[in-house]
Amino acid sequence: MQIENKITTENVRIDQYLAIELDVSRSKIQKLIKEEKILINDNKTSNNYILKATDNIKIIGELDRVIDIKPENIPLDIVYEDDDLLIVNKKSGMVVHPAAGNFEKTLVNALLYRFNLSSGTSSIRPGIVHRIDKDTSGLLVVAKNDWAHEKLSEMIKNKEIERIYIALVDGNIPHETGTVDAPIGRDIDNRQRMMVTDINAKDAITHFKVLKRYNNQTLIKCKLETGRTHQIRVHMKYIGYPIYNDPVYGKRKETTSFGQFLHSTSIRFKHPRTNKEIYYEAPLPKEFQEYLDNIEVK
Repeated sequence: MQIENKITTENVRIDQYLAIELDVSRSKIQKLIKEEKILINDNKTSNNYILKATDNIKIIGELDRVIDIKPENIPLDIVYEDDDLLIVNKKSGMVVHPAAGNFEKTLVNALLYRFNLSSGTSSIRPGIVHRIDKDTSGLLVVAKNDWAHEKLSEMIKNKEIERIYIALVDGNIPHETGTVDAPIGRDIDNRQRMMVTDINAKDAITHFKVLKRYNNQTLIKCKLETGRTHQIRVHMKYIGYPIYNDPVYGKRKETTSFGQFLHSTSIRFKHPRTNKEIYYEAPLPKEFQEYLDNIEVK
């Protein structure tokens, strides 16, 4: 595989950069460098090599660990299915795909019990062309074969799949609509978090519209123009209105087991084979709706 180098700051070690960019351990990167599976401008390199903006990074071979993913009979809410793809309404609390320390009870485990999915470019993310966070509920599209995986991935890249989210944020947003245009990168002090930064960051744009105001909270609709990790959660924190009940970016240290009040409510795209429009909506989860029903409107 080969990745595009988008260095935005000077004096970045290659092992540090790739660990953040690819979300793998630094020791894993160092091992690949030692095995000469990571090249700079087609030449072998060292762990402490300082990257330049003009460098071309090439990674030889598969980064994913070889993992035996076990199919599991876990209930799923499948709202649409055909020979090429399906749309799943994921519950809050379910991880999308296996990762270090969490290889069971994921969406992928449940999907493999029912389908022979496309592997795409990853052995641990079969069928997955985009993700939503563990504690974010709602709709996502899954590829059932390699052809659909390639087409859907290209559509995601070209912003041809519209994804709308509903979120409850802390604070009363005074204006009716807004756009957050702020680059997102991994927090260099905590690799589990993302932040608005110009260090190893990627462009990120979120549009939002106020739906209803409550006492000290606001219900909003968000449309993603890009799809960065934790994008809505990071952007809303950045402008001072974090997602309610968010254990990572929220205002409160104590949160309930339900997680952040963020729901992928609708998805719209043209089917890659038939070119017919596909559109589905998913209602708010019970916990989300019941909370709204019991708070006072401003």
